[in-house]
Amino acid sequence: MTTTTPMDKFTTLMAALPLVAILRGLRPDEAADIGDAIVASGIRLLEVPLNSPRPLDSIATLRRRFPDALVGAGTVLDAQQVRAVHEAGGELVVAPNFDAEVVREAVRLGMVCLPGVLTPTEAFGALAAGATGLKLFPAELASPAAVKALLAVLPPGTHLMPVGGVTPQGMAAWRAAGATGFGIGSALYKPGRRASEVADAALEFVAAFSGSVRT
Repeated sequence: MTTTTPMDKFTTLMAALPLVAILRGLRPDEAADIGDAIVASGIRLLEVPLNSPRPLDSIATLRRRFPDALVGAGTVLDAQQVRAVHEAGGELVVAPNFDAEVVREAVRLGMVCLPGVLTPTEAFGALAAGATGLKLFPAELASPAAVKALLAVLPPGTHLMPVGGVTPQGMAAWRAAGATGFGIGSALYKPGRRASEVADAALEFVAAFSGSVRT
């Protein structure tokens, strides 16, 4: 896969398999093995939340090991953290909320930015600030009907990705409503889970997503 910018990677990877692996709690010493397990399944959007142990070290490791993946951080809460992620080699910024300064700084640095939104006001504000796409969070407070309603008023082609409580069994309904992809967390990886278990979970998500894609 030939890519040049983080946005190029995002466009290519979203078209191929729009699943973001959320690796909350990942340790630097296991980043390579866990990354191998996930990337082997086809998932190449990798997020290490900043409330993980030494997250910037894990991001740097994943970035070096998987140059064709889009690697970055989650739980990014201010512009200084955006800059730290960028310095570590991260190309992706994900947040649980919409903060205009975070989005603008990510855009300034050429990074992909997916802020968290739950309402039309937040969604339009995030897009106006330059967000690449939108993370619907927490998805447990929303529904497929909410996705359909939001997409009816958002600009055509807006990426809207539910995050929070996503399981392989629940993906079809979100997809039918128009969700572009998903962020998947503890059902894929949580501290203490072996790489072989993560590999099995990743393959289950990939199979479920492939089966839920509308034809």
